[in-house]
Amino acid sequence: MELAIVKYNAGNIQSVLYALERIGATATVTDDHELLRKADKVIFPGVGEASSAMRYLQAHGLDTVLKELQQPVLGICLGMQLMCAYSEENDTNCLGIFEEKVKLFPAATTADGPIKIPQIGWNNIYSLKTDLFKAVPENSYCYFVHGYYASLGEHTIATTEYGQAYSSALHTKNFYGVQFHPEKSAATGETILKNFLNI
Repeated sequence: MELAIVKYNAGNIQSVLYALERIGATATVTDDHELLRKADKVIFPGVGEASSAMRYLQAHGLDTVLKELQQPVLGICLGMQLMCAYSEENDTNCLGIFEEKVKLFPAATTADGPIKIPQIGWNNIYSLKTDLFKAVPENSYCYFVHGYYASLGEHTIATTEYGQAYSSALHTKNFYGVQFHPEKSAATGETILKNFLNI
């Protein structure tokens, strides 16, 4: 199986490569349009800031290529947010694969006190849908690092609470996105990556 990871200026690529190695998979890191189109599966990782990442994608024609891909695509963290319609982070129009919008976490207080922004650490995912979460128990814990979140919508396939409920995973057609980092989410993350490779 040919697995490609999108190379751009906001990829957390090394940790994704290590996670794939742990489950016996290898990937090519590339920004070559034809290699991305020919791959059996594509992973679109991301850590960073939305507007500069979108500018890079547009300057290299990757915005068009990503939207046209026909094989399964998995966006991770910022990668998922860039697949949404719009991000409040520096007023950024994104790829529009998902209709959901990305918003800054509002200040909120829970029983444990004010929530910290960004959210950094383990949190649970629930209301799991699609084969991406096959054999993943409800309320499993995954690792998150983000100050912006995707709103709930028709494409939501996993939900998480942090001051409010938001989309921790999205799906439409051949496109999947997860807000958490499966490559840092221990056995649960490995199961999710394996499931993606089997879609």
